[in-house]
Amino acid sequence: MKKVIQRIGILLTSFCLIFFLFRKSANYWVSLCLENGLVGQGQTPEQAIDKLKKAIESFLEAYQNEDNIYDSPIRIDELHEFLTIEDTESSQTYELRKVYA
Repeated sequence: MKKVIQRIGILLTSFCLIFFLFRKSANYWVSLCLENGLVGQGQTPEQAIDKLKKAIESFLEAYQNEDNIYDSPIRIDELHEFLTIEDTESSQTYELRKVYA
């Protein structure tokens, strides 16, 4: 397994204190919130953290206004996967879409 660059950080948002991890993955940096599993991605660690902060603030705002939003810390197996996944290039492209039900 390749050596993976991993760091831990703390964000102070307008709502609360957030703990996160971030690491290099392919050509991007990925940040992972330990409190709720949200992620941010960017070309630099700072961009990944900034995107994670925006995602967290958006989530917390929605969480305060909605009754049926699930909020739970990241599971140990998900954390293990984030920390141990190998840094490999993928030839596949994935798309994420928002779906309203």
